[in-house]
Amino acid sequence: MINAYAAPEANAKLVPWQYEPGELGRDDVEIDVDYCGICHSDVSMLNNEWGMSAYPLVAGHEVVGRISAVGSAVSHLKAGQVVGLGWHSDYCKVCSSCGSGDHNLCNKAQGTIVGRHGGFADKVRANAASVVPLPDGMDAKTAGPLFCGGITVFNPLVQFDIKPTDKVAVIGIGGLGHIALQFLRAWGCEVTAFTSSDSKASEAQELGAHQCINSRSSAEIEQAAGRFDFIISTVNVALDWNLYLSTLKPKGRLHFVGATLEPLNIGVFGLIMAQRSVSGSPVGSPATIAKMLEFAVQHNIKPVVEMFKFAQINEALAHLKSGKARYRIVLER
Repeated sequence: MINAYAAPEANAKLVPWQYEPGELGRDDVEIDVDYCGICHSDVSMLNNEWGMSAYPLVAGHEVVGRISAVGSAVSHLKAGQVVGLGWHSDYCKVCSSCGSGDHNLCNKAQGTIVGRHGGFADKVRANAASVVPLPDGMDAKTAGPLFCGGITVFNPLVQFDIKPTDKVAVIGIGGLGHIALQFLRAWGCEVTAFTSSDSKASEAQELGAHQCINSRSSAEIEQAAGRFDFIISTVNVALDWNLYLSTLKPKGRLHFVGATLEPLNIGVFGLIMAQRSVSGSPVGSPATIAKMLEFAVQHNIKPVVEMFKFAQINEALAHLKSGKARYRIVLER
C-alpha cells in the first residue's frame, strides 16, 4: 500500500489515505519520496480550478527521492539512485513531438497529478522516461522545485536561443521569478526585475537582478522603452501588456510562463511595427530538465525554500495560499 495525503473533494483539507498501486509496470519505476515541493499548480488541481481533477486526489509533482524498484524493461535507472519527477509521468514516445525530443509537447503526455496519484505520499510511480537522476553535487533538499518551477523558466532560454549579450527582464519575483533571475544572471544576461514590492527589490538584486523597476509605476516602465530583448512574465494577473511590449526592442519577445487566466489585451500594431513576438511555454522535456540540473550545479543555483514536514501539509498549503512563502515550499520526510 502507498500512504498518501489526499483531497477527498475540491477545497477540502488533505487527509491521510492509502491506495493499492498494483503491479509495477515493466517500463516504470517506484520512488521513495524524500522531498516534494508544493506548487500553485497543486493548489489549482486540489481545488479543481482547471476542471480536470478527480477525487480523491493526491497532488505533488516536484518529487525528489530514491528509486526503490524498477520495472523489468528499465535498464538506465537503478534501485537506490536519487532522482526527480516533475509535471509529467509518461509520454507516448511515438508522436512527432516525442520523436524530435519535445516530449513536454506530447499531446498524450500523462500529468503526474492528472489521472494518477502524485508525490504527497511515501511513494510515487512513473514511467522511467520521465524520471531524471540528480547530478553529483546537487542538494536534494532544494532540488524539487527545479522539476516544475525551475524548468518552466529555464526551458525558454533554450527554446528561444537567449544570448548572454541579451538584455532581459522578469515580471514577478515569486516562486518562478526568483529562479528565473538566477538562471538569467548565470546565463550572462543583463537582468532587470519588474516587481510591485519594495521589500522584494533588494532580494531581487541579491538573486541576480542588475536593476529593478517598480511595476506599479507607469512612468518607470515608460522610461524603459525599447530596452529589452526578452521579457518573461511569471505572474498570473492581468497587467498593461501593451506598456510592457513597448519596453521591447525591435524583434523582442514577451514570453508567458505564468498562467494568466484573463485574455491578453494586446494591440497588434505594437507587434507589427517592431516585429515583436508574444509566446508561451510549459515545462521542458526530460533532456532539457537534465541540462537545467547540470547548469544549476555548475552555477550553484538553488531555489529559496521553506521546509515543512509531510504531516504539516495543510499548514504548508495555507502558507502558500497566504502569499507569504519565500519562495518555494518543500515537504520533507
